[in-house]
Amino acid sequence: MSTTACGRRAAWLGAATLTGAILAVPAAAQEAVGASPQTSGPEDFGTIVVTARRRAEALQDTPVAITAIQPAQLETMGTLNIGDLQGVAPNMLITQQPTGSSAANISIRGIAFADVEKSFDPAVGIYVDDVYIGTSTGQYLDFFDIDSIEVLRGPQGTLFGRNTIAGVINIQRTRPTMAFGGKFEATMSSFGTIGLRGVVNIPVIEDKLGIKLFEFHQQSDGFQKDVSTGKRLGKTNSENFGAAIRFKPTDTLDMILTLEKQDQVFESYMASTSIPGDVFCGFLPAGACGGNMTGDLYKVYKGIDAPGFYKAKAATLNVKWDAGPVELTSITSYRKSREHVIFDVGTAGLFVADRPQTYDQFSQELRFAGDLFKGFDYVAGLYYFESDYELNQRTFVFGAPAGGINVIGHSQSYAGFVDFNWQVLDTVRLSGGGRYTKDKKRYRFPLIIEDTVGKKWNKFTPRVTLDWRPNDDVMLYGTWSRGYRSGGFSGRAGTPFSASTPYEPESVDSFEVGAKTKWLGGRMTLNVAGFYTDYKDIQQSSVITADTAQGNETVVVNAAGAKIKGVEMDLAYEPVDRLHLRAALGYTDSKFKGFIIGQPITTPSGAAYLQQLDYSGVDPIFAPKWTVSLNGDYTIPLGKADVTLSAGYRYLAAYDQQIAPDPAIYAQLLAAGPSTTPLSVPRNDPRVRSDPQNLLDLSISATFPINEGGTKARLTAFARNVLDDRGPSFSFAVAAYPNLFHYAVPREPRVFGASFGVEF
Repeated sequence: MSTTACGRRAAWLGAATLTGAILAVPAAAQEAVGASPQTSGPEDFGTIVVTARRRAEALQDTPVAITAIQPAQLETMGTLNIGDLQGVAPNMLITQQPTGSSAANISIRGIAFADVEKSFDPAVGIYVDDVYIGTSTGQYLDFFDIDSIEVLRGPQGTLFGRNTIAGVINIQRTRPTMAFGGKFEATMSSFGTIGLRGVVNIPVIEDKLGIKLFEFHQQSDGFQKDVSTGKRLGKTNSENFGAAIRFKPTDTLDMILTLEKQDQVFESYMASTSIPGDVFCGFLPAGACGGNMTGDLYKVYKGIDAPGFYKAKAATLNVKWDAGPVELTSITSYRKSREHVIFDVGTAGLFVADRPQTYDQFSQELRFAGDLFKGFDYVAGLYYFESDYELNQRTFVFGAPAGGINVIGHSQSYAGFVDFNWQVLDTVRLSGGGRYTKDKKRYRFPLIIEDTVGKKWNKFTPRVTLDWRPNDDVMLYGTWSRGYRSGGFSGRAGTPFSASTPYEPESVDSFEVGAKTKWLGGRMTLNVAGFYTDYKDIQQSSVITADTAQGNETVVVNAAGAKIKGVEMDLAYEPVDRLHLRAALGYTDSKFKGFIIGQPITTPSGAAYLQQLDYSGVDPIFAPKWTVSLNGDYTIPLGKADVTLSAGYRYLAAYDQQIAPDPAIYAQLLAAGPSTTPLSVPRNDPRVRSDPQNLLDLSISATFPINEGGTKARLTAFARNVLDDRGPSFSFAVAAYPNLFHYAVPREPRVFGASFGVEF
């Protein structure tokens, strides 16, 4: 990072801190405002408070397709990380990306971008305590100290910004209470998994200054096995710890400084899913070629040790000041990470990548909120984001050095936004707003080209919503919104042309109608939404054969458009006291249009030609037609204890995980020879298709008091994936025509576990 960048960020942080200190003086004269938004318990579905529009609003009054996930629901599920949310919200998928550190592939409404490189922007925005995580690395988060989780579906470009064209997962951790208290939990489960988590709040000055300390530890022996030795592979050991310091000198000024660090070491092993015809197949050990996509995924033909680490530290300053007619919010954040992973992509050591890299990001957001006049409220603000990263990858093929990748990237983004609610009539409200964003990216590829390449983009992303409340139990709404994802450069380019050719931004226009309803005196809520999305200039990542030492390169092109339509439903029902039922249903129909790209075709003699292929008939990635979630819990009072029985079922229809053409048509392409007419690809490689998943989770927990002072304990036994549904969590083909090799990582098999926790 340059000295100028360091100075600029230090100035931003200093200005934000100074602003908070200066504002503390006049704030002393202000009167107290209401408590910060809290999410209600599951016994009161109808009054859940959300902050999806940067305001505290009742869920049923918010004209946004949103699923609010309760902390109590996470506890009864034995939830460990963000991946356990997969399928809980309609049309949402979350899988772990094995070639990156704590990396996640996230899809909402059939829109996703599955790649670990930091030169590529995610399609779903992850926000933790109002801070955007700018890369898929670091998004696979641990869950324990959580206050609320909100899944916002559809483009959120007005309030949350670029790179939220699919939606947002908004996570809020608990705030320091400034009163003594805390909770601790120990968990043991299958595959040598041990979790130790703790949070303690310590008051320093009563009602003025307090500290929250937290520590999360998670370790596992992994659930893959070395074919040769029978030993378990895939070990992980993760630490996440820090402190949040809260200073509240007056009732109107609230400042929280959070300092945290994540330290993870792990092994990264993949299973071979190569088949006869793949180039590497003839060199793999017996049994490593031609395996199935279920049980064989848990077998590893180990060629090398595959260690990795991820170290990240972050600082966030959140300042809120209620200045009477205007509430001001300042969020300043800096995050820096260093990682290094060595992995063999299912080739028994024949193709090995050694990937050290660094990344840091800085962001500053200023928001202003208030009422312009009676019936008209607004949120407006300014936003700045900056990131730097460097990847220095070395590749080894058949044990010999095969070149590498060195890319140094810099990104800047500026934005201004405004959002409003206008109560036009007693039962009719008009909402809307817009965001103007300017993006700038620069890259250097020292091993390929000498000059720095760069480009700028800008985009206006508006939103308009009209809602109508015919009575207190029904709200109908319609929305048009636009989302935008920044352009960039291919971070794993292997040729000068690919390295210097940018891909352009992509955008969506989304049309949505919905209804939010309450029934049976508030005991039932039923929310439905229908949507139609026009997806333009889709950024598509492809691994193609190339005349490089490692034989392939990854490029991103604006390959196609798509039409996506679907429906969603969220239901919550409390038929009797202590019985809580929840259901979510999602349907997505997604079709490419005009998806034509140039594909290198290599003949058996070694000659190559470029052929235009039409991929319009293949399935988009991470876009299952159906997602279904059914959850319930029932609490039984037994003396002083409460015993809760919980069950959860999730169904995910089959979906493809990569645009990778079926190798079965390779012979047809060779027979046809070069053609000026695009040739149709009917389907993706069957090995990148995840089979339908039926995931059943069960738990029983008992909560009981320990003393008269309010301390209580919780003992939970749980089982995840009770049906032991096995298959790929991630699957990937390297190059095409010919295919070099193919690898996959299995999803978690059946797990049994127990936890014991104390809260005081």
